[in-house]
Amino acid sequence: MDNEKENNVKHFLDLIQKSRRGKFKIYIGMSAGVGKTYRMLQEAHTLLKNGIDVKIGYIETHNRKETHELLDGLPVIPRRSIFYKGKQLEEMDVQAIINLRPEVVIVDELAHTNVEGSKNEKRWQDVLEILESGINVISAVNIQHIESLNQDVKRITNIDVQERIPDHVLRMADEVVNIDLTSEDLIARLKEGKIYTADKIPTALNNFFKSDQILQLRELALKEVVNQVGRKVENEVPKNLALKPQKIVACISSNDKMAKIVIRKTARLASYYNCKWYVLYVETPKESSNKIALDKQRHLINNFKLASQLNAEVIKTENSSITNAILEVVEQKNITTVCIGKPHLNLFKVILSTTIFNKLLNNLSSSNIDLVILS
Repeated sequence: MDNEKENNVKHFLDLIQKSRRGKFKIYIGMSAGVGKTYRMLQEAHTLLKNGIDVKIGYIETHNRKETHELLDGLPVIPRRSIFYKGKQLEEMDVQAIINLRPEVVIVDELAHTNVEGSKNEKRWQDVLEILESGINVISAVNIQHIESLNQDVKRITNIDVQERIPDHVLRMADEVVNIDLTSEDLIARLKEGKIYTADKIPTALNNFFKSDQILQLRELALKEVVNQVGRKVENEVPKNLALKPQKIVACISSNDKMAKIVIRKTARLASYYNCKWYVLYVETPKESSNKIALDKQRHLINNFKLASQLNAEVIKTENSSITNAILEVVEQKNITTVCIGKPHLNLFKVILSTTIFNKLLNNLSSSNIDLVILS
């Protein structure tokens, strides 16, 4: 009982601390030059016009003309000077930010490593300290700096990115916004000198800024933001109001040709929705293994293999009622869409099957489940 009380108190304290903590927004992009810093500065101007006390904690414009011009009119907190290895270096002044207590502070380059001797090793640790003091933070990071994606990025670019942020930092964000550009637009920006100076452009084009690499990094960034939004919905939207995640089931029979069509078309549908999908085969008494022809068995096994290759989970079940079997799977797996093949039936079979089809249709429609008939 004491442990239960202690856990309740801890949970309540966690809620209090979370409410006191500043809100955290992260702009994420597939690479340098997509416009994260530009967007943060635009947002800072909008906030300032709306009477919000916003200050620049640290911005890296990389001497990009359009970005640098946006700094005009924004209050900047002076950086802290550090003398290190014979050089005068500058870092974000975390203590000055906390002392000034702006409502919102803009902090660029979230994955940056601080100069040796700084209070925190990494800038993301500085940001956590600022958030804990109740100040809202807007920051930015590139997809290649996320810890769990390090190996994927290395495989795509052949570059081992050293400065990284732990995934939990991204998960702490109240908002994650993707800054997206096509590979053509990004390469055009590079060639126009809007990302790097002229002497660095040829090297960039031959290394990081290749169209196929940008496309893959873009996909990683989009997927990461989708995952973040999914987690946010799961944690914050009441279950009765949340949209059900798409889950599709393809119902196949021993009709080899139609089964292949249903599997392939459903695979494309699942790919479009980027969702989990299943292939269901219901073995009725008349199609039991000792009654079904050997060639049909072989085709059926090959279709199961095809479904698995296309990332479906295969479900094989025995039931005298195909409709009941489908409805059971729909309920067990929280299916949102049922795909079936267009029935090849003569008039007599259509009359016999009408009540079966109606039962399936009525049950699915009453549960707001889509039925797709594939031809």
